[in-house]
Amino acid sequence: MERLDADAATVLRRCGVRPSVQRVAVMDYLLKHRTHPTAEEVYGALAPQMPTLSKTTVYNTLNLLVERGAAAHLTIEPGCSRFDGDMSVHGHLYCTACGGVYDLFFDEVPRLPAAEGHRIEAVQLYCRGVCRECEKKNSQNN
Repeated sequence: MERLDADAATVLRRCGVRPSVQRVAVMDYLLKHRTHPTAEEVYGALAPQMPTLSKTTVYNTLNLLVERGAAAHLTIEPGCSRFDGDMSVHGHLYCTACGGVYDLFFDEVPRLPAAEGHRIEAVQLYCRGVCRECEKKNSQNN
């Protein structure tokens, strides 16, 4: 489900989340910043404009967004939780050189093997490697 063009309050309502000022700000940040931020990064970006915002509110909001299907929780990087507001079907690349996380979109949605009676609720594809910018720098240095 592609929602990058929707506004944050609309996304929240569609997912059954009451749009408070803090929740809208967090969702809006995820929709506008395609960097797959950590909770700390979201807090660091929003706190200067929202002095009453707490880290606890950011963590609770991100957990609620994941629970309600408004955001994805990424565990691609060891020991680090990242979040993605793009709920369309796509994978992620973790760059082992720069630590960036990049979206990978498919020409076709990969088919899953028979679920054998299991109900699949989510699929996450994670790749580890070197992003094109780091690869370009490496090839120029060699």
